[in-house]
Amino acid sequence: MILVTGATGFVGAHLLCQLVQTNEPVRAIYRSENTIENVQKVFSLYGLNVSLIAKIEWFKADITDVPSMIPAFLGVKKVYHCAAFISFNPKDYRAMRKVNIHGTAIIVNLSIDAKVDKICFVSSIASIGNSINGGLLTEENQWNPQEDNSGYSITKFGAEMEVWRASQEGVDVVIVNPGVILGGGFWNAGSGQLFTKVLNGFKYYTEGVTGFVGVKDVVKTMVQLTNSTIKNERFILVSENKSYKEVLFLIADAFDKKRPHKKAYRWQMEFLWRISSFLSIITKKEPLLSKYAVKSANSTSLYASKKIKETLSLKFQTIEEVVKDVAENYPTAAS
Repeated sequence: MILVTGATGFVGAHLLCQLVQTNEPVRAIYRSENTIENVQKVFSLYGLNVSLIAKIEWFKADITDVPSMIPAFLGVKKVYHCAAFISFNPKDYRAMRKVNIHGTAIIVNLSIDAKVDKICFVSSIASIGNSINGGLLTEENQWNPQEDNSGYSITKFGAEMEVWRASQEGVDVVIVNPGVILGGGFWNAGSGQLFTKVLNGFKYYTEGVTGFVGVKDVVKTMVQLTNSTIKNERFILVSENKSYKEVLFLIADAFDKKRPHKKAYRWQMEFLWRISSFLSIITKKEPLLSKYAVKSANSTSLYASKKIKETLSLKFQTIEEVVKDVAENYPTAAS
């Protein structure tokens, strides 16, 4: 039995599309029935009959609640831990700790008790340490707690520490650290918003650089690693390092829309996030910008994925190919 946490999220839903095409039974954790609709949309992107969703054993539970999770591990041999709380809003820090660190600790403890064979954990490049000399970042870069790290970065690093604990207790683990994941089906959340905004005439760009990767490559890699004899390793998953400007231009070109043409300067964004933060206190609404979103949009971080490509002899889709694929499926998937 395979267990998938965060099954109705972006990575989890795409992962299910891979797993249902195997002969192994799959148990998927969800919190509310309406989120299963997300999985149906993603299945349609792959041209899969939504009736395949019936093959999945849906299990309602909360990963931060031990009693609800205990029965989920009955007969489980492989765990894909995809559940996470992603936010750059400082007010969400405690909630992120609860889900990302405490929730992962529960998954680890139950995996140990159930004598699970292997855990595949979806982490992030946010938990990769910064480069000292500006060179390529690899799996060997050490995360520095003294840096000005975002709450998300802190909690993903903390989650990784819990997963490594499993490796010391007899459970094999693999950790993947994807860059910014691009893919379809979630058009109003995460990176999907980039496509929706550009389609609607978004004007602004920034020139920060980071690693990008397609969601299909991420989930295929996860399955290959989990089914392999590879254990107790972590892998950066990045197809290409690109600027946000380049990616936004690729999206605009794929939609045959006007490219964003106004540069959002860092000093402007620094001012706006402070104003936005102040207004959010008064209005009780989510701030439009956050300190760490501004930092990310304007920083240059270059990632190397040599290790995973050599380990599994992989060739990732180019980001241009990923963008074209996502854009081609946008109209039908969004309708």
